[in-house]
Amino acid sequence: QVQLVESGGGLVQAGGSLRLSCAASGRTFSRYAMGWFRQATGKEREFVAAMPGSWNRGNTYYADSVKGRFTISRDNAKNTVYLQMNSLKPEDTAIYYCAAREGSEKFNQYEYDYWGQGTQVTVSS
Repeated sequence: QVQLVESGGGLVQAGGSLRLSCAASGRTFSRYAMGWFRQATGKEREFVAAMPGSWNRGNTYYADSVKGRFTISRDNAKNTVYLQMNSLKPEDTAIYYCAAREGSEKFNQYEYDYWGQGTQVTVSS
């Protein structure tokens, strides 16, 4: 069982930066693939970024809309995954969720087993 708690959201002007954190419980955090998803008002939740667990060979993936601006990373000693968001745009406004799964990293939200409660990111123009 893994519990996830996001933090770091807030209000920022377009062009600014935020770093989201997702703190995980459990001593086996390092083996979980981690993902970030987001849901804007009136839209479906969408994939943002994913990375493999430290025990797996895999790749880091980004949605085309955030590639080059967002970076996913993890600190296994702190049981935390991060999403560094730079050059933010108003269309990045959404609730951001982190998710975890055993096995390889995935784009599909339905393949993740554990979810945080989300953190709101609002980008003003």
